[in-house]
Amino acid sequence: MTAVSFGDLPLASQTRRWNGAAANRRVRRWAGAQEEPTARYRRAFAWYDARAQDNFTAYKLQIADIVDGELTAVPRAVISAAAVMQGSRGGVDLPPDDVPAVRNVLARYYKKMGATPPWECR
Repeated sequence: MTAVSFGDLPLASQTRRWNGAAANRRVRRWAGAQEEPTARYRRAFAWYDARAQDNFTAYKLQIADIVDGELTAVPRAVISAAAVMQGSRGGVDLPPDDVPAVRNVLARYYKKMGATPPWECR
């Protein structure tokens, strides 16, 4: 199990809407991941289960979509993933040892957005 490395993806506009299901379809098409996940597909997520990497359900916390043909981090997706890390929508089931690495990836995108992740706010 592992956090996906920070990909330093370009950021979409702060006003771009987030529809995870539609974004996932676009990412699958872009990544050539129609039958099973690929390394390109993995880049759209903050975490995946390396032991089950050939299974789409092994990928969690999607933060990217395809914008103008390029994999792009979507601020609303990053914010949503951070909220889930804080327990929103029932939270996410990750190994405790992976949580700091996932938070680090999300925090780096927050920094690119000029914002502070919720776990650093007081």
